[in-house]
Amino acid sequence: MRVLVTGGAGYIGSVASRMLAGEGHEVLVLDNLAKGHRRAVADLDLEVADLEDPSALSGVCSRFGPEACMHFAADSLVGESMADPLKYFRSNVAGSINLAAALVESGCRDMVFSSTAAVYGDAETVPITETHPKRPVNFYGLTKYMFEQALCALDRAGQLRCVCLRYFNAAGADTAADLGEDHHPETHLIPRVIAAALGSEPRAEVFGTDYPTTDGTCVRDYVHVLDLARAHVLACEHLQETGGSGIFNLGNGSGFSVRQVIETVRRVSGRNFEVVEGPRREGDPPALVASSDKIRDELGWRPEHPELESIVSSAWEWHSRHPNGYDS
Repeated sequence: MRVLVTGGAGYIGSVASRMLAGEGHEVLVLDNLAKGHRRAVADLDLEVADLEDPSALSGVCSRFGPEACMHFAADSLVGESMADPLKYFRSNVAGSINLAAALVESGCRDMVFSSTAAVYGDAETVPITETHPKRPVNFYGLTKYMFEQALCALDRAGQLRCVCLRYFNAAGADTAADLGEDHHPETHLIPRVIAAALGSEPRAEVFGTDYPTTDGTCVRDYVHVLDLARAHVLACEHLQETGGSGIFNLGNGSGFSVRQVIETVRRVSGRNFEVVEGPRREGDPPALVASSDKIRDELGWRPEHPELESIVSSAWEWHSRHPNGYDS
């Protein structure tokens, strides 16, 4: 199978690209390298192009002739989306529509879309199912949901089959392929706490200790990046074999608190570090945990690395080798 992977030089996209190639598929990575890393692509074929360039996308799709597309490329900083919504509408909506048009024009009919739990907004019930009301509270989540709706329209018109994967907190590393999480700026909890353990950050921060949770800190559903990549491969194979579109959550089905993450990093690293506590951040709900029953039942996906210690251990191993990310 020939698979075009947009954002394949990024965190999850690079792991999925390597997994596809390892299973014998022909992979072409498309990335503008604004946030991705050429080193993460390694020996895979790479086209440097931007979703906002329709002619470039058409040329890539025409030459490569993809049978399927995994679409990871996106802007994904919540705060930035609120400050600069036009940027997010251009890249996540207009850019994604440019991509869909190029795929349809080239004869490709299958897309796996990297969506987000941010489409739900504040959780009314936990665990969150796919039928939960969609009320995104930031423009990042809104733009992802808008493109989901565009894909549903294309599916209904018979132009593009799609699987949308809404996942929660990606974490961990593919240590065998030496692929890890390297964002600038880094906003995710696990790599920031690891940075404190390594001494590259002065301390770890806890935002809010008075939530209605077991220890007063926010609870989140962390999913190992290898499990996320496996879900994308399964979804791609599902589309190729059955052609049935669908929307699925990806999560462990259980959550871990901020304090649990900090203590797990301490235990795995064997290091102590300063932790400071501050007030809540606006918009942080107490708990976000996914129900993954639907994808388990329909696609047979099961997380192979559900334990927080396994997730943190792989991340610690990668960051220890790469304290400055791919520039190490």
